[in-house]
Amino acid sequence: MATDSVEPRRRRRTTRVVLGAAVVATLGASGIYIATADAGEVSVPGRLQAEKYSAQSGAQTEGTSDTDGGKNVGWLTNGDWLEYRDVSITGSALTARIASQNTDGGAIEAHLGSPAGKLLATFPVASTGGWQKWTTVSATAASVPAGKQTLVLVMKSASRSDFVNINYLTLGGTAPSASAAPTTTPTKAPSTAPTKTPTTKPTTAAPTTAAPTGGFVPVDAAAWKAELALFDAVPKKAVPAGTTMVPEFHTDCDVSGEAPDDPIVFPNMPGASHLHTFFGPKVTASSTNEQLLAGKTTCNAAGDNSAYWAPTLLRNGTPVKMKNFRAYYGAKIKDSATVKPFPPGLRMVVGDAKRQVATPKGANSQFWCAGSAEIGRSADGNWPKCAAGGNLIYQLTFEDCWDGKNIDSPDHKSHMGPSTNGACTGTYPVAIPSLSLMLNYDSLGGDGLALSSGMASSIHGDFMNAWDPAKLSALVKVCITAHAKCGTTPSFTGG
Repeated sequence: MATDSVEPRRRRRTTRVVLGAAVVATLGASGIYIATADAGEVSVPGRLQAEKYSAQSGAQTEGTSDTDGGKNVGWLTNGDWLEYRDVSITGSALTARIASQNTDGGAIEAHLGSPAGKLLATFPVASTGGWQKWTTVSATAASVPAGKQTLVLVMKSASRSDFVNINYLTLGGTAPSASAAPTTTPTKAPSTAPTKTPTTKPTTAAPTTAAPTGGFVPVDAAAWKAELALFDAVPKKAVPAGTTMVPEFHTDCDVSGEAPDDPIVFPNMPGASHLHTFFGPKVTASSTNEQLLAGKTTCNAAGDNSAYWAPTLLRNGTPVKMKNFRAYYGAKIKDSATVKPFPPGLRMVVGDAKRQVATPKGANSQFWCAGSAEIGRSADGNWPKCAAGGNLIYQLTFEDCWDGKNIDSPDHKSHMGPSTNGACTGTYPVAIPSLSLMLNYDSLGGDGLALSSGMASSIHGDFMNAWDPAKLSALVKVCITAHAKCGTTPSFTGG
């Protein structure tokens, strides 16, 4: 984080932003020499800069006042992780350059292959007295694997807040001389450091075009071509008089389960997430799009085996029942005739599980009352109180412009983006249906509420596309491209 001179203006959990433009390190012969240092950053053989990850969850980079300059990785809390590919571990003596202003402390676990892979070593984390007061901690590798490795750093802490910043690591041998740098910070922040914590989440983080796209999952070109052929073959229908001219269809789903799993953010890591409520098919930490497509679902639109989920709403620690759930598919762009079906295997996330800010009455992105008026607020100001006959509701809307190349990205958002002047263009040229999740809770709101991910502002949603391509193509062609309202089938409705 920035130097202590600006720290009082920047409390860490005021907001949490997940940035996901993955940067893949250019590695020298040692496997961990970074040849492409950031401006002001000192390149040292044997040093792995923390910001040179190929994939991550929960991280944000910022300018650092540590002696080597460049950037550090911050906003790290329990369960976050950083992945580095093609690194060489040259000895059992490992070090990490860290800073912390959280007295809870914790650990940084270094795993091989995946976040749940073999444990290589554990770096202890204790408060250093400031987010830019740096010290070097040591760890000993249980064994020294030969050849290039995928290294994953997993954050472990009992704290619910950020607990560590990481600047760089050394993976074997003698630590670079900069590791002996003083643990106090300069009185003046470097020009590259931000002066305050971001207060809003970026709409999207575009993939870095100057570096290899590590962590991005390319679309199956043949399957995408076949789906477009199905879509093109669907005949248009004449829209009868009296039809509501809104590009829309929907699916209604019952709850299919609750579990602390997330196959997008924490794949193959059961129990690694906060509690989620799932809609559609049964979902586990290891679910794939193909498995969902072949299974059963609680959704009522024929052909929709997609998985939808959101953090569980709790009242005094007990899950709140859902009243109903509906996924709307539509078009926000000007020309709905340009919308194409979702590409096969698409995964995407909306919202920010790490955003913890107050959402008082009148604020954007807040829960509201459906079917009745808001008659007050909870004691903490974050939740509405609904009049009798109403219920608590929230709407999550995903980005609707796709990059045309990838079905997933390191932050699960960077392959998606917003429209420009009402059209999908530039980095995100392919218009797909605008997906909105309507979360209706059997609750009148009020005191005692929290999300499993924290405050109301941490609301977020996940989607794994498992639509039958033919069924989805018909709904998109007949309903959305004709700018006409349908229900759960490609047939028109009025009123």
